[in-house]
Amino acid sequence: MTQPRRGASENQRALQEAIKELIVRRGLAPGSLLPTETELMAELSVSRHPLREAIKALQALGIVDIRHGLGTYVGTPSFSPLEAGLTFHSHLSLRGDLRDIGDLVQIREVLETGLVRQVLAMVDTADLDTLESAVATMEREAAEGRYSPEADWLFHKTLYAPLRNELISDLLRVFWSVFDKVNAELPRTVETPQVAAAAHRNILNALRDGDAQVLTAAVADHFNDIRERISRVPRR
Repeated sequence: MTQPRRGASENQRALQEAIKELIVRRGLAPGSLLPTETELMAELSVSRHPLREAIKALQALGIVDIRHGLGTYVGTPSFSPLEAGLTFHSHLSLRGDLRDIGDLVQIREVLETGLVRQVLAMVDTADLDTLESAVATMEREAAEGRYSPEADWLFHKTLYAPLRNELISDLLRVFWSVFDKVNAELPRTVETPQVAAAAHRNILNALRDGDAQVLTAAVADHFNDIRERISRVPRR
């Protein structure tokens, strides 16, 4: 009995998987040069056009990196596609039911409150001076009615730096960056910068005091103002 032919999209997915399997099977590390186009065509039994389509699709995912005139390399880890997608859906969410923004805030809260106890266990390696400087900057800006996103991100980046986990750092940066892009569109009050500065001050004080329960609560409370501002957005 003749098997039905697979559709073009299914063939493309299979080809992309075959390229990923080849990378894994050969133990190619990020930055390694892939076989030439001719070699891939022969090994994967595929023609030039579908191979190029598959390579471009994998490039969009950050799995490979096409360097024109040099070849195709195994890509380095990147959350750029995730960040772009989350930013797009967050902007759409502002004009809809706000569910995506609420989900994003929930993920940030779960991630940060879940990690902060590990930070406390490594507090001896924490850069308390940089944390203090970031909070002080937020407080100075707040006194003038301004919010300092640079100091805010510096605080969060420095807070979790003792974990020495680049994946966590990249995820935190993505979630923070996406929210920062929609932050200006959320309702705010005159007190918003002061509230943000005070929340970060509470986190730093709890970290210095070494109280895990208070520290976790302070990180969770940090998201209260965000949730309040989201609740004020008119539903459309």
